[in-house]
Amino acid sequence: MSDLSAPGFPEEEVRRRARTGTAAAFPPPEEYGTVLFGADRDPHRCGGDPLDALRIVPPVFMPRRLARLIDLGREPDYRDVELTTVIGGFTSPLPVYVSALGSTRAASGDLGQALARQAGALGLPLVIGENVVPVEGYGRLGEAADRALLGRLRAYADALPDGRGGIAVQQSTEDADAEVWNLVYSDPAALPLLETGRLAFELKTGQGAKPGLGGMTVLDAGAAARLADRYGLDDVLGGGRVLRSSTPGTFTAEILRQQIRLMRNNYPRARVWVKLHPGRDVAEAARVAAEAGADAVTVDGAEGGTGWAPGAFPAQVGLPLAECLRRLAAAGPPPCLLVSGRMWEGGRAVKALALGARAVGLGRAALLAAAEDPEDGLTRLVECLALETRMLVSALGKYEPAALDRDDVWSPEFP
Repeated sequence: MSDLSAPGFPEEEVRRRARTGTAAAFPPPEEYGTVLFGADRDPHRCGGDPLDALRIVPPVFMPRRLARLIDLGREPDYRDVELTTVIGGFTSPLPVYVSALGSTRAASGDLGQALARQAGALGLPLVIGENVVPVEGYGRLGEAADRALLGRLRAYADALPDGRGGIAVQQSTEDADAEVWNLVYSDPAALPLLETGRLAFELKTGQGAKPGLGGMTVLDAGAAARLADRYGLDDVLGGGRVLRSSTPGTFTAEILRQQIRLMRNNYPRARVWVKLHPGRDVAEAARVAAEAGADAVTVDGAEGGTGWAPGAFPAQVGLPLAECLRRLAAAGPPPCLLVSGRMWEGGRAVKALALGARAVGLGRAALLAAAEDPEDGLTRLVECLALETRMLVSALGKYEPAALDRDDVWSPEFP
């Protein structure tokens, strides 16, 4: 099994959820009546960033609950919360999507297919990340289909229920050289997704793991020699390992507008998504993308990212997701804002939704769940997250995620 651990990430808690599902939302039942549960035992605290520090604060007076009571003819409870959400043009059973997972070995092969298959069966939107085609191939002409992009696309589409979900195929500078979007758009395997409006292309400007840098892959000496004429290589790792780095791309406001315009013109049947890293001008970049016609704008907080990166980047570079959300809210967030960054449970998801997000992305948590159980791990994790989200939204006296707002969260450090 791949090593998916990360400092501060609640790996064992995610694995427990993947094993036990909704029961993991509660303390051990055998301890009921014998143990006092409080802050010291809170299993949901995992490192402490500004988003974790926020409190969800239900009001005393709940006029929406009264309105719901009148509509239903009975007292409503958490089971009356409707989580179905439109995410970048795709209908999802809850405000959750599976974040971009690219060519890293943790996301490829059997694990990548298991993740795609479970996400498809759930009807969750799935993002296929950068560099899959340059590293693993597209899946034709003898390429290993299980590791290639086409293998993930087929695994997802074969399990997808009618009217739910969709795939967003991400493109970096190297993907553009490999004409990834052209390959997908012209592939008969993608036609059912195109015909039902469930295919998107995501323009990647950066990611939370390494803002300002392109994708990075570690190669052995043999693979590096084969790719030396095509990619930038640097022998800085030692031990026969070579670093392959992509260029990050160059963007200005006008370049971004033109890129989105080209996507609209060249791929008129596909949705347009744009992914932003947590830069200091993230609110301005989101505004430009939305005004240019992006169906969704994704912001990857500095807490996010599963890709290879220098240690200084995840530790010291980029804005935390909470600060991205604050800046986006102050400027007016895009109509469909998607966010990622250590998402794994309902409390953190509800806070992000209250601060203006339309949906949250599962990255490392989705991989851990699929690694724990390739058949049902992600399904159980999502079932647990959905239960928590319903309970938290109901506790706020509301019955759909879109009704959440800034008044639903509080922290003295988050004005």
